[in-house]
Amino acid sequence: MTDLPADDQTFLKDLVKTARRKHHHVKWTDRDGTERITVLDQIEVVRFAKLAHQLGISKPELLRQAAHIPVTKSAPAASAPTAPTASPVSA
Repeated sequence: MTDLPADDQTFLKDLVKTARRKHHHVKWTDRDGTERITVLDQIEVVRFAKLAHQLGISKPELLRQAAHIPVTKSAPAASAPTAPTASPVSA
């Protein structure tokens, strides 16, 4: 493993740390009727529980309602490779 680049070693260490944390599973029904299970870490579950409490609804209901929030497409990250574009031909 020591022959891997430092950033790959860091990535793997972070994966192990994440796997060792306590995870919380929330069962809910998606808007199309599909049963789902969402896994939240401790930090996410605290914020998620606060939102559900603030709105006065259950955690599964919060996820069901959140599934109706429109998803906006974000611009590609600066580090993401982009396809080359053809330049206009001038005559």
